[in-house]
Amino acid sequence: MGSEQRNALMAVVLSGAILFGWQYFFAPPKPAATAPIEPTAKTQPVQSGTTAPTEGTTAGPIEPVADEMFSLSANGVTVSFDNSLTVTNFENPQAAFDFGATVGKEKPMRVEFDFGNGFHPIRFAKTAEANKYFSAENDVTLVTGLDEKGRANFALTSTKPFKYRFVYNSVAKKLENGQERFFSFFTDKLNKHLPGDEDSGDRAIKWAGIDFNYHLFGTYFDKEQSLIYKNGTDNTFSMFSNKPELSLTYHMVFVKKEYNYLTELGNQLNKSVDFGWWGIFAVWILKGLQFFHNFTPNYGICIILLTLVVRMITFPLQYKSFVSMKKLQLVQPELTKIREKFKDDPARMQKESMELFRKSGANPIGGCLPLLLQMPVFFAFYKVLYSAVELVDAPFFGWIQDLSNKDPYFVLPVLMTVAMFFQQKLTPNTIQDPVQKKIMLFMPLVFGFIMKDLPSGLSLYIFVSTLFGILQQLMVFNAKSKNTPVVV
Repeated sequence: MGSEQRNALMAVVLSGAILFGWQYFFAPPKPAATAPIEPTAKTQPVQSGTTAPTEGTTAGPIEPVADEMFSLSANGVTVSFDNSLTVTNFENPQAAFDFGATVGKEKPMRVEFDFGNGFHPIRFAKTAEANKYFSAENDVTLVTGLDEKGRANFALTSTKPFKYRFVYNSVAKKLENGQERFFSFFTDKLNKHLPGDEDSGDRAIKWAGIDFNYHLFGTYFDKEQSLIYKNGTDNTFSMFSNKPELSLTYHMVFVKKEYNYLTELGNQLNKSVDFGWWGIFAVWILKGLQFFHNFTPNYGICIILLTLVVRMITFPLQYKSFVSMKKLQLVQPELTKIREKFKDDPARMQKESMELFRKSGANPIGGCLPLLLQMPVFFAFYKVLYSAVELVDAPFFGWIQDLSNKDPYFVLPVLMTVAMFFQQKLTPNTIQDPVQKKIMLFMPLVFGFIMKDLPSGLSLYIFVSTLFGILQQLMVFNAKSKNTPVVV
């Protein structure tokens, strides 16, 4: 994973009493610039648990006359922003990807204020206190901090009431493995909007940000804020208050979306891992993968082991399905005779067929209910393998070096298609229409084509699950008693 950093040019020191800086974003930095001014490794707290440096700068707040860059640094985390509260970079050793490549813009987020004349940025100057800034024009004090978990904290207070607006900028992008860039925000559920799509509303928002490729750059609040949001056709997502306040506290994170880590951060940030409708099952499946990972570093083996465990746990339901299939297989010769005998009388053929099913105990749809009951587990497994960051750059064997990416040679999708085709041939059915039979015959091919560009971990799961299901099915179908399947 490469890392590219945007160069920031900071403050030219003129005298011991005046500090101001010149930073420009649309031209290359001048090589003769002086060193950037940064806080020391410690940072001043804005809430309990934060660390603070103890350095002084000027004798008091000085309104800047030009752009100026600031940064927070501690424990390998560095957050860069300018004096108008526009974020320009966020480095976090916990993240696996470059910030700029993830958010898709040089300046992905800014904060604007309305003191009665519309929303616009305001500029801050450093004060004598470390990580404390001031805007004399609007009498706003800003205190920043960086805690031990890499969360950047911003607390603003003013003697004048103000409204605030957060504006995110990005562009749409989709990777081969299906990962898309979204503007995300959490209310009572996870909401996702593609950049450029138009939408608006009024909701109580806990956090919002840019979500892409298993990473989240987000802003969250200590408590839900009732905000108006707008997703614009200009590739921006904004959320703003409609009620004047005298203070604002918000926090920023840039993290890889590891479920356990996000849970530790709190504030519902773990909801950014989109497990869909079957989240309660998906969380336990993820915990299962993590459990097996304690014994083997290979997540491919973890997928296989967990798949076998899930198949065994759900076997009582599957067994009922296999028994129904077995009975249907046993009555197939008699069913064929009835169809031949009454082929010109559909009503009589249906009546005789139903009577045969009743006498034999066979049910043409008897295997459907157990399979339907298993669907939550199957979909949850799919969502975990599609969404889990644990699979990013996780190798299996040989040609598969990243289970979160597609199989480069399509070996697993082909094996999966063959296994599904064999399972289909093994499963008896009552379909007589030749067109429907051909459609069913092509279903494994269609599914294999769909899976060819999806994460190889998904293909591995479906292949192993199908293969193990075939073995279970054969154990029932090849039981010693041809009339009564044995319990295995």
